[in-house]
Amino acid sequence: MNKIFHPASERGFFDHGWLKTFHSFSFASWYSPQKIRFGKLRVLNDDWVAPAEGFGMHPHDNMEIVTILLKGSLAHKDSMGHQEIIKPNEIQVMSAGTGITHSEFNASENENVELLQIWVFPDKSGHTPRYDQKYFNPVERRNKLQTVVAPNKNENSLWLNQDAYLSWGEFEKDQVVNYQIHNSKNGVYIFVIEGIIKTADEILSRRDAIGIWNSEKLEISILENSFILLIEIPMN
Repeated sequence: MNKIFHPASERGFFDHGWLKTFHSFSFASWYSPQKIRFGKLRVLNDDWVAPAEGFGMHPHDNMEIVTILLKGSLAHKDSMGHQEIIKPNEIQVMSAGTGITHSEFNASENENVELLQIWVFPDKSGHTPRYDQKYFNPVERRNKLQTVVAPNKNENSLWLNQDAYLSWGEFEKDQVVNYQIHNSKNGVYIFVIEGIIKTADEILSRRDAIGIWNSEKLEISILENSFILLIEIPMN
C-alpha cells in the first residue's frame, strides 16, 4: 500500500470577498509542486459563494467536472441550453469534451452556497459535451457508502468518461467501512467532509484527505459521526 496525507491546513486558500475557496491541488495562482494531481483527479475545490454572486460565463474543454452541493442552491447555465438549479443531495456532471461555456451563481439572495467541485481527466480527448444532474436520497447513505458516479450508464448513478467511482456516506461513530477497489490500477482519494476517521494508520479530521493506491481494499474506522467522500480514480 502507498499513501499520501493531505491535511486541510495545507490546502491553498483565497478570500475574494464573494468567494472563499480552498484548493486540494494546484489551481489558478496557487501552485504546489507536490500537489498537482492524484492520478486522473486534477481538482478538488471547496468553495463558499456569497448570495447572488458567482462565476460568469467561462470555457472548459476535455475535462469531466463534478459539482456536489453541500448547502444552499447553485444556478447553472451553459452553451448547450441547460438552465438548472442544483440543491443539496444533488450532484451535477458536466463532460466538457470538445468545448463548453457555462456560468455558476448562488441562486439565493440571502443564503450562502457551499459546494465541492471535482475535475477528472477523461479517458480520451474529444468527447461530445454532456450535462446531467441527479438527486440522491440521503437515507441511502446512512451508515453505508452510496455510489453517485460510476464509469457506466446506470439508473442509480451518474457517469463519467473515465474509470472513476465517486461514493459518499454519513456514518455514526464506531462504524467500520470496508471498500473494495474496482480496478487494481486505481487509487482512492478519501476526503472528510465532516467528522473524524482513521484509515491506513492515519487519523483524518474535517476536510483532511488521504490518497491510497497499490491496495485491493480499504478499511475506514469512524471515530466520530462523519460524512466522507471517496474518489476512486486511475493512477496512470
